[in-house]
Amino acid sequence: MLNELLYLVLISFIPGIELRGAIPTGILLYGLNPLLVFFVSTLANIILILPIYIFLGFFFDLIKNLPILKTLIQRIQLKAEKYVEKYGFIGLTVFVAIPLPLTGAYSGVLGAYLLGIKKRKAIPAISLGVLIAGVIVTILSVLALNGFDGIKFLLGI
Repeated sequence: MLNELLYLVLISFIPGIELRGAIPTGILLYGLNPLLVFFVSTLANIILILPIYIFLGFFFDLIKNLPILKTLIQRIQLKAEKYVEKYGFIGLTVFVAIPLPLTGAYSGVLGAYLLGIKKRKAIPAISLGVLIAGVIVTILSVLALNGFDGIKFLLGI
């Protein structure tokens, strides 16, 4: 079982797949307990947020002085400013929470960076989005495995 859990962590680290691939793999392929799969995959995905932020900060510091990219980033931030102020936390949370490929922690951090959302606001929003996505994907995976009896299992009914 330890090997399977390590695989789930590794799958959770893959950009574009993250917990959206790890949770169904753990529940449907490995037959592991859905709550265990949820906690391992979601925690692994949340742990990634800060290192991604640090890497992107380093990366953007290197490229932000390239004239074409500097102008592009400034233009994106200027156009998005009113939306970020209005929907920043909630918008970022909902974006990350949508259980589709390319809407997870990696793209949430990138979006927060490009839109100029401060780290102290972005990290909790992205974490909450990952948590919500984990709940949704776990429920869908349990439904796929057991139908509505799976929901009874999750709720302990």
